[in-house]
Amino acid sequence: MNTASDNSPSVAIVFSPCRDLNVSCDKPLEKRRFDVPAITIYNAAMARTLDLALIRTFVTVADHANMTIAANALHLTQGAVSQHVRRLEDQLGGALFERTRGGLILTPLGERLLGKARCLLSLNDEICDDLEGHAIKGKLRLGVPPDLIGTSIAPALRAFSDAHPQVELSLVCSASPELKVAIAKGELDLAIIEEPAGHETGECLTVDRLVWVGARGGQAYRRRPLPISMVARTCAFRPLVLEALRKGGLTWRSAFEAGSIEATATTVRADLAVTAWLSSTIPGDLTILSDAGLPDLPSFAITLHLSAKSIFPAVTEMARALRATFSQFRQAA
Repeated sequence: MNTASDNSPSVAIVFSPCRDLNVSCDKPLEKRRFDVPAITIYNAAMARTLDLALIRTFVTVADHANMTIAANALHLTQGAVSQHVRRLEDQLGGALFERTRGGLILTPLGERLLGKARCLLSLNDEICDDLEGHAIKGKLRLGVPPDLIGTSIAPALRAFSDAHPQVELSLVCSASPELKVAIAKGELDLAIIEEPAGHETGECLTVDRLVWVGARGGQAYRRRPLPISMVARTCAFRPLVLEALRKGGLTWRSAFEAGSIEATATTVRADLAVTAWLSSTIPGDLTILSDAGLPDLPSFAITLHLSAKSIFPAVTEMARALRATFSQFRQAA
């Protein structure tokens, strides 16, 4: 072994080819001397390079909150998924998930990583699709009821737009009966529709309770006739709500019935009326009227409908994103 002219330790290494350390040399098999600090810098750089396979496993586990479901989605064994997560945790120096009775939840470190991890995967997939000529492009028309826009659908829209930035997504917000007509006419490519549980005509993504909602500490539910605020006359809930009131022998009046979901919420917040919403869509400042003496309401299925006239990759991928999002909601419930 040669000794360096200065006091820095050095080692003799044979490389073939020399690009193993990104070092140029005239003779590929020549013995060359490298300073240990140079090797240390290389190793440190490699330690800071994230493995995208581990990142993809992490994101899938976070989406499903369950190792077994994530393993099925990735076509891996549960042991392999656990090992991927453990390796990533070792590299990042902390736990990414915490076990609860309802499934896995992200730790603060996991929450910090998730958004950036999605960006990494999106960029990776975009590069691969672009170079392979497989990028999904075109226009996609999705219909969604107004009460699901801000709660259930947002994560799916985010995941889809991150994965397929070249798709032009048009969102149509309307009552479920109107969306059903639009799907039948081919005016939408796919739609999320609320239907009475047990009478679904589409693919059931989840089932949720329809409940009475009022202002916290409000008195509107005591008034007769009962003041009701519905988003629109075409609301899918309206016929069943009115039928429940009729069977319960309660008189009612319409306090508001021609606006947005936010306008309905404002009417209820002001204690001018009560309304009926799915339990998963209730704003935090309103409350379920469970002991108000109002009649029980039926459950509703949230269903996925695809247009027979719109069978192309963007529809398939959006449907996949919606199924994944609602699967996560079912596990959290």
